[in-house]
Amino acid sequence: MTTYRDDVSRTGANLTESVLTPADVNTSSFGLLRLLSVDGKVDAQPLYLSHLSIGGVAHDVVFVATENGSVYAFDAQTGATLWQVSLLGSGESPSDDRGCGQITPEIGVTSTPVIDPSAGPHGALFAVAMSKDASSNYYQRLHALDITTGAELFNGPVTVNPTYSSAAGGEKTFSPGQYAERAALLLENDTIYTSWTSHCDAQPYSGWIVGYGESTLAQTAVLNIAADSNGGPSIWMSGGGLAADSSGNIYLLTANGAFDTTLDASGFPQYGDYGNSFLKLAAAAGGLAVADYFTMSNEVAESAADEDLGSGGVLLLPDLTDSSGVVRHLMVGAGKDGNLYVVNRDDMGEFSASGNGIWQEIDGLLPGGVYSSPAYFNGTLYYGDVGGTLKAFTVSGAQVSTAPASQTATQFPYPGTSPAVSANGTSNGIVWAVENSSPAVLHAYDATNLATELYNSNQASGGRDQFGAGNKFITPTIADGMVFVGTTDAVAVFGER
Repeated sequence: MTTYRDDVSRTGANLTESVLTPADVNTSSFGLLRLLSVDGKVDAQPLYLSHLSIGGVAHDVVFVATENGSVYAFDAQTGATLWQVSLLGSGESPSDDRGCGQITPEIGVTSTPVIDPSAGPHGALFAVAMSKDASSNYYQRLHALDITTGAELFNGPVTVNPTYSSAAGGEKTFSPGQYAERAALLLENDTIYTSWTSHCDAQPYSGWIVGYGESTLAQTAVLNIAADSNGGPSIWMSGGGLAADSSGNIYLLTANGAFDTTLDASGFPQYGDYGNSFLKLAAAAGGLAVADYFTMSNEVAESAADEDLGSGGVLLLPDLTDSSGVVRHLMVGAGKDGNLYVVNRDDMGEFSASGNGIWQEIDGLLPGGVYSSPAYFNGTLYYGDVGGTLKAFTVSGAQVSTAPASQTATQFPYPGTSPAVSANGTSNGIVWAVENSSPAVLHAYDATNLATELYNSNQASGGRDQFGAGNKFITPTIADGMVFVGTTDAVAVFGER
């Protein structure tokens, strides 16, 4: 599990889980094994590598990043700390919350790192950390850590400091105190892609995507999708990650903000401002360029109402055959307006004030609004909107069903839930979901029928499996019979008892 939600399509599905089965996941044989204590909030999804040789001994390793600016490697089987490093510079502390309650009380490592097991001498973990010095100067740095020792690689870290010239002739300079790296990192074509959001829409801010060579940490690409705006859009996706297809194209959802309703001759916004949009990015000379996009017809009204499309994460569906026998390449996204948008990645629909020309739109399907990422498994799409149930929608003939095929009895409070799936190929599917409550609850459901709850961490007597207060935007990681859940001060490890 080397990247957010298991793969660069962001499906949230581990299809190689041979230990956990619906028959075995119950309160008598499954539960909390241990808590891995750390020095701050765990907002990033834990990552995992099995049989990693450290000091000549093979370990199953879970990697954890914290808002105190630390990264840990734990032996997942014993809970022993294998190494811990701080990503703070000398004399520095984690950033304060910048007067914003979205990431609080401190900001260190927020986004999910990414691991390349083949980089460097033993493999590398890439992470972005925010910090400040005693004079309240802020820093954003990209780190590359040896996965066996935590040592810095490739002469890192490097400071994030891009500039960008806009289509209208202006120039943007990145100001580290104005931004947070919230969306998960993407590793694609030997490049680490970062993307940036604001602190509670505190201006000025705009929409940066910055790429770095993974073996040099040199900046190789930069794009600003709000270069002529001081008020967004930004990129956050509630911690969701930029996605990529097999051709190396990059996909994301943007937050509310400026959009140029005057289009150029190619149908693109004249100044390159893409609020509330699906974007497809392609490599271009000296960086990245928008290759295609979709923006809703009522973008201006939704942006004015703070209705982010980009509050939810993006998911690339596998190749699907439509009713005419044509293979379609689709993606899904949903945000605060509660609509599900299904977009054809080969012809995304661009913008028209008269209506949305996309593959499929189901209005009001997720009425609580989406602040999470969906999951996909075996012809089913799973979504958990705010205050609503976790819902399963069938995908057939390249169409998403307009009503849930099944749903949970539990309703998930803000921010809803980001489900994850474990399965052995197409069998033994389990959907895992974390409830942001006090105490937090880990739920497990039969993937074929969400009305069947297999387990939850409140079931055992005496609070045996409870693991602390809830934490928002948490995606569980499932690997080798274990489930890892980030908390406000630890990672909870569940497994067979």
